[in-house]
Amino acid sequence: MNRRQFLASTSAITLAAGLGLGAGQSARAAESEAVLVLSSSEVGAPNQDPIRASLLNTAAYLIYDRLVEQDVDQSYHPHLAESWETSADGMSWTFKLRQGVRFHDGEPFNAATVTWWIAKYRGSVNDYLTDAIDHAEAVDEHTVRFVMKRAEPNLIYNLASSFMGIPSPKSYDAAGDSYGVNEAIGTGPYKLESLVVGQETVLVANEDYAWGSDLSENKGAPYIKRLSLREIPDASTAFLELKTGGVGMLLGVPDEFLPQMQADKNIGFRSLPGFGVTYLMFNSKSEPFSDMALRQATALAIDQSAILKSVFSGVGLEAHQFLISSLAESKVEPKFEIRYDIAKANELLDKAGWARGSDGIRAKDGKALKIKLSTQSETEFRRTGEIVQAQLKALGMDVEIVTFDSSTIRDHLKKGEHQLAVRHYDWNNADILDWFYSSKNIPYPNSTMWDDPKSQELHDIAMHQSKTGDERVANFLHYHERLLSQFAFVPVHEPLQNVAFNNTLLEVPEKVRGPQLTQPTFVDMKTVA
Repeated sequence: MNRRQFLASTSAITLAAGLGLGAGQSARAAESEAVLVLSSSEVGAPNQDPIRASLLNTAAYLIYDRLVEQDVDQSYHPHLAESWETSADGMSWTFKLRQGVRFHDGEPFNAATVTWWIAKYRGSVNDYLTDAIDHAEAVDEHTVRFVMKRAEPNLIYNLASSFMGIPSPKSYDAAGDSYGVNEAIGTGPYKLESLVVGQETVLVANEDYAWGSDLSENKGAPYIKRLSLREIPDASTAFLELKTGGVGMLLGVPDEFLPQMQADKNIGFRSLPGFGVTYLMFNSKSEPFSDMALRQATALAIDQSAILKSVFSGVGLEAHQFLISSLAESKVEPKFEIRYDIAKANELLDKAGWARGSDGIRAKDGKALKIKLSTQSETEFRRTGEIVQAQLKALGMDVEIVTFDSSTIRDHLKKGEHQLAVRHYDWNNADILDWFYSSKNIPYPNSTMWDDPKSQELHDIAMHQSKTGDERVANFLHYHERLLSQFAFVPVHEPLQNVAFNNTLLEVPEKVRGPQLTQPTFVDMKTVA
């Protein structure tokens, strides 16, 4: 959930003209400005409140610092916490905090900040990140201890999450429920200038910044002084803007445009391992997908290899389970993987009494097998929907595609009006299963409406009873396999993370640090001299 980008031409020139700057001043403005286009998974973030938000965009990584940073190899590194240690039984964690850190409003960062911050998660949508912590206590001004209710081997991962950026207590409490819209105060390398939901987030450099993490070469203020993070839903428009210099970087690159981009000498790339999965979401409370035989037949009728070739130009991986392939919890027994088997899919529907009519569409008790497939307007979602429509027609389903923009589809899902939907998530931890399939999260984010007692039992063990990292992996494997066995979803595709930039405008480090393009790389980026 991070990106940024540069602009040196159209937007910067427009800005300079608007400020009445001369030619020399225009050049300096261009050197310190960048325009980025957010990926489709980030659009529509309603605020920059890490405690209460269920969706954040890249700006959250830049406004806020975290206690811990994660690198691309899943290792963890100090940031606002200089070091940490845990007791032998895992029931306490002690963190030594960096000194000399101040928030954008001038308030100091210290142990009292952390004790206030941890308590704020109670009852929030992100409560799960800290629910293993009984309370935090200040040992001294720059040492804080977490007293645990239970051992939590995933704690350091949680602390590196974008949803655990640390806001200023003074500003947060003063703003109340409006925090994160007009005001978002962190200790990060950028300050929030403005947020227009669904359009643009504008950030300016924090010139007092002097505590960059070990993952950055630059420990001080960022080189780029102003960042505009735009939301452009149409991939063709974003691609054209990149080619013509209207924007400096695309944080999500549609695979269909890769061949054209690779042929352009002015466009550079950085690639990272997969960070998410595209999948089909059922509404398990709505007919016909309340019937497992229908879910299974639908899942087996989806040919992931055909979608990989026709929609994603062969870039990325076929997905046969829900978690990204770099996670140990994704290594389920092969018998649970969901793979194309159209013969078995037809057999399941035949046995269930869904007979084909003269038009090839199945029917049962006089009712035709017609479903609505919800998808988004972005090209990859729309194209995936079209291929799925064709593949399900071969099974005897009459599929109508209903298209939403990336913001309104969430409202559609919350209402539970969908039957089948093309979805995508970005997350590099097995606890994404909790987010989408815990019965406690119905109707959103668990818009599958999945409410299976056996799944919930395995969920509770995985989330709350794992004492070590190895035990946690084993428990999540069992939970993951249960969801696969019930065909709670249809995994489709695991994309690589490709970032494209206009190399006449931006200098981007060769080595991207972090699991995504986030703060450690942003503060090292420069404009082209």
